Amino acid sequence: MEPSVSQPPELESISVFFPCYNEEGNLRRVYESASEVLKRMQIDYEIILVNDGSTDGTAQIANAIAAGDPRVRVIHHPKNLGYGSALQSGFRAATKALVFYTDGDGQFSLDELPPLIPVMKQHDIVSCFRLNRQDGLMRRLNAWCWTTLVGCVFGFKLKDINCAFKLYKCSVFAGMDLQSTGALINAEILSRATRRGCAITQIGVHHFPRTQGRQTGSNFTVIFRAFGELVRLSKHIKNDTS
Repeated sequence: MEPSVSQPPELESISVFFPCYNEEGNLRRVYESASEVLKRMQIDYEIILVNDGSTDGTAQIANAIAAGDPRVRVIHHPKNLGYGSALQSGFRAATKALVFYTDGDGQFSLDELPPLIPVMKQHDIVSCFRLNRQDGLMRRLNAWCWTTLVGCVFGFKLKDINCAFKLYKCSVFAGMDLQSTGALINAEILSRATRRGCAITQIGVHHFPRTQGRQTGSNFTVIFRAFGELVRLSKHIKNDTS
């Protein structure tokens, strides 16, 4: 059953955003899916498209979408600032009680968002995990090693830290001084939230093959930077209360 306006006030509105880098082949389809689902949910919503310095037609498509839908806003980074920076821009721009994000690559179904809303009555964060991850063996092995390492460093256990299907109460981010501009952003948020005593739950969602564009997360440069960021951030968080 999808949520309606009878939800508690803290669950009555949602900001949905998509970080995008060179997603001209996916963005419109992802937006249309989100818009359809959100209208069915009968909830106050906004959609934010975060263009992280794309070099293809993503910016033009995002602007065209926003021109035709008053509930859509676009944030353009002048250059590619990194995944963490894109998420930070989305979280800062969110104005509703709840904030949800998923990537602009179309590898998740927005139909799996509505059942998450009632869960927020008892939780501050829903951190989803991929039930049937549609990635190659090496990428899945890298992800398992990364999740295990990050969990050991920050002291929490989650099945799929970097799964790009997460729902938060906006209050989670109040006064949170996020530092990560790259691949460590999810680990940083979850670590800080855990230290604050936020209630986090995990729910499985389906994962679909990418049909357009190219993945960048397994790029050697991205991985190398992530390890450097892990060392710096672990020291920062241990000495920080935000």
